[in-house]
Amino acid sequence: MVVGGATRVMEAGLACPDWPLCFGSFLPGHHMNLQVFLEWFHRLDAFLIGIVLLVQLFLTFFWRSQLPRWVPFFSTFLVILVLIQGGLGALTVLNLLPSGVVTAHLTLGLTLVALLSGFSQNLLSKDSVPSPIWWRVMSGLSAFLVILQSLIGARMSTLWAAQRCLSKDESCYWLYLHRSSAILVTFFILIFVGTAILKGGWPRSQWPFLVSILCLVFIQISLGLLTVNYGLSQPLLTVTHQLGAALLVAILSALAFRRPPIPLTQSMTVSKTLMEPCHG
Repeated sequence: MVVGGATRVMEAGLACPDWPLCFGSFLPGHHMNLQVFLEWFHRLDAFLIGIVLLVQLFLTFFWRSQLPRWVPFFSTFLVILVLIQGGLGALTVLNLLPSGVVTAHLTLGLTLVALLSGFSQNLLSKDSVPSPIWWRVMSGLSAFLVILQSLIGARMSTLWAAQRCLSKDESCYWLYLHRSSAILVTFFILIFVGTAILKGGWPRSQWPFLVSILCLVFIQISLGLLTVNYGLSQPLLTVTHQLGAALLVAILSALAFRRPPIPLTQSMTVSKTLMEPCHG
């Protein structure tokens, strides 16, 4: 996600004019510069992710007797999503970075982050009881709202709406929408965190994750303000802003599938017999 964001911010999406190779070769040696490296490395990183998920798919079928029945099918679904993501990546190059395809590419990327995070947490919480319904609904909806907020930002970026609004005072609709929706998303996340703390018990015990969410929300707001104040001239701010969104999606998705451990209860039945004093 970070490399893809850097590729977009540095306007390197078309640095490799062909696909899937770059300048007709796997390693574009004499064509290499910062922009070509970002686009080339973004493709290489995506390829490695696909290989890892294929290996995971093979292992889930190999050890399917020791895993929940749904795991191999879910791993198959992840591989299909990665193949679609690769197809969208190809379309962004072959169709010269159309805004709709770039936004869909980001959508699927964030969806994969959410699914992988929730998938991992589900396997880690196998010996547990179901979490409260409000917890699952509010954390899952928070993750969805962050993804939606990221899509508004991506649409704004691919249409160059923020730059045109700041420089020419035109096409400000997407910038204003991104700001106003950020307030709503922040408000909902604060409600979720506040409810978890006030409820006490297991939800409150998840305070390290809740504090992490609050810190990320504060960082995201600060990065957004700094990005606009600098007139979107600092690529590092924009890339870090996208990283923060991906981390928020990952943590919120994990919390949606996180479950309390089974409470340890011990029951002992003692039969009073004549031998009881002898056995203590």
